[in-house]
Formats: sequence, structure tokens, C-alpha cells
Amino acid sequence: MTLSWFSKPVQVSVGISGDIRIVENTGEAVDLLAHHWRHGGSPKHQAALLDCRRAMNGGVSAEIARQSFVEAAREARVLIE
Repeated sequence: MTLSWFSKPVQVSVGISGDIRIVENTGEAVDLLAHHWRHGGSPKHQAALLDCRRAMNGGVSAEIARQSFVEAAREARVLIE
């Protein structure tokens, strides 16, 4: 597995205090989605987790994974735009 770097970092708010985290690659996205996501289990969350893992294995591009991550973050209302 290798990290796939996003063309543009994604900023999200995490934790109870809403700390800002800058996600720059699929490894960071997988960690957040798998261990620190507020509203896990939705179809967009699951798609983002799957796409990020696929990107790490070379199955999809980093941009597809990034877009899925952005959509999941927007749905969870943690995306900072």
C-alpha cells in the first residue's frame, strides 16, 4: 500500500473542540474515516473509505478518492470550505 497524495489538501473539523485538520493524502483520510469520524456508516462515508483504500492500492486515482472524501466530509458537516 502506498499513499496517494491529493492535488489540493482538504480541511476538516475534528473532535469535540473542532480542531482543524489538513488532509493531504489517502492515508490521512483513511485514518480519519476509520477512527475519528463523527457520523460513520453512511453510504458516502463507506464510499470514501473504500475509494481511499483503493487509491492506496492503485485501483483508483487520488482525485477520485479526494472527491469521495470531500463528499463524505460535506455530508458529515466537517468540511471547511
